Amino acid sequence: MSDTRATSSPKGAASQGPAFQGLRLETIVIAAVCVIVLAAGWYLLAQRQQTLRRSPSGLDGLQIWLASNGVGAQNFSGGWLLDQTSVGLLIVPVYDTVLNEDRKAPTTKEELLAQQDEYDLTTSVISIKAKKVPTLLVLPKWRSGMRLTGLAHPILNVETKRLKETVRKLTGDGSFTPVLSKTPFTRFPYQAQDDKDLSAEVYAAQMFRSNLCTPLLGTKDAMILAECPLKAGSDEKDDKVLVLSDPDLLNNHGLRLGDNATVALDFLRSKAGKKNIVIDYSQSDWLRDPSAEPKRERSWDDLRRFFGPPFLTLWIGAALVFGLSLWRSALRYGPIRSETTAPGASKNLAVRARARLMRMSGQDGALVGDYAAARLSATADALFGRVNAHRYASEDGFLKFADRRHPEQATRLRAVLSRIRQFPARLPASEAIQLIDELEQVLEQITNDT
Repeated sequence: MSDTRATSSPKGAASQGPAFQGLRLETIVIAAVCVIVLAAGWYLLAQRQQTLRRSPSGLDGLQIWLASNGVGAQNFSGGWLLDQTSVGLLIVPVYDTVLNEDRKAPTTKEELLAQQDEYDLTTSVISIKAKKVPTLLVLPKWRSGMRLTGLAHPILNVETKRLKETVRKLTGDGSFTPVLSKTPFTRFPYQAQDDKDLSAEVYAAQMFRSNLCTPLLGTKDAMILAECPLKAGSDEKDDKVLVLSDPDLLNNHGLRLGDNATVALDFLRSKAGKKNIVIDYSQSDWLRDPSAEPKRERSWDDLRRFFGPPFLTLWIGAALVFGLSLWRSALRYGPIRSETTAPGASKNLAVRARARLMRMSGQDGALVGDYAAARLSATADALFGRVNAHRYASEDGFLKFADRRHPEQATRLRAVLSRIRQFPARLPASEAIQLIDELEQVLEQITNDT
């Protein structure tokens, strides 16, 4: 029984291996697909938002106009934290008439043109922003058809019922009542900070009346810009928020009408002061208060202490020891020699090692014999090339060649080789050198006379 279990256990583990590998592969594939889908969704949302901002109902023109007149202004879509102490005024375009609910995607062209919501926003996020910094809420006016067709017709206005419910959710003002203009163009007088009289002009004006709001542009019964409470009906002190019922005063479509551009510049500059104006398209709260952030327990000064006295002496000593070790190791080992990495280097090293051993053991006679054989092979290689050298590399083959081409030198070469074979393994160094000189002379004459 024990043998059967021992043999079946590895087999079961092996059978589970591919399953676990397949499971891991499936997990990786699912994770990759999720990442791709999220990235694609973020990209499509960013592209749609860019299209909205550049459309007639967008506010990109306002940001460019403010920046060109020396007012710090920027568009913001989220992704990083903003220092709320640097924000003088936060402009929040509300492209959602049904807050806190998911937008229903249109399925036909007609539904797309009649769409009243561009993207989803929540009441809590907008309220948090308005509590942190001065905020201007730009209420919705046009359906998507105005942005897509470029035609501003009253039939493309959002429903007043939805508009009223949106304001009620944001301010708690139940007395808010939309008032639509009965004339094509409506003018609103405005006195600038330098006491200059200006006039804002709005097409198919979307005004409102309220018992809780103070009009800043328009009258009590027909205002388009007002200061309203953010938390109506609460016992605590109410926060204030600016409400613009008609976005055509600031958007790309209406900024060019009348004195709208000048009115917007003067009013927004007075509210923001020397701080920045941020046009916030984000769907989350990215504002932060530096004073409310937790202080770090550690700082770079704590680390810097370890590099000052008395640790500085230890660091200098360690650097000197490291430099000395590196210098000594470089001198001892040095770089790789080029001759040891060339083709045939291993054979050359083996020959040199054998020659050194033979020299150290006193076998000069045997060394001369090996040297003679190597010199005959090298000479044959030089005379006939590597392809044909093997025919003449041996002693007999080279002597036959010498007999045919160099009879006089062949006799002398044969005598020298005969003497080398007759010498004992242990030979005085002087005699070995003499034989090598005679061999080199004969081979040099054969090589040069060929």
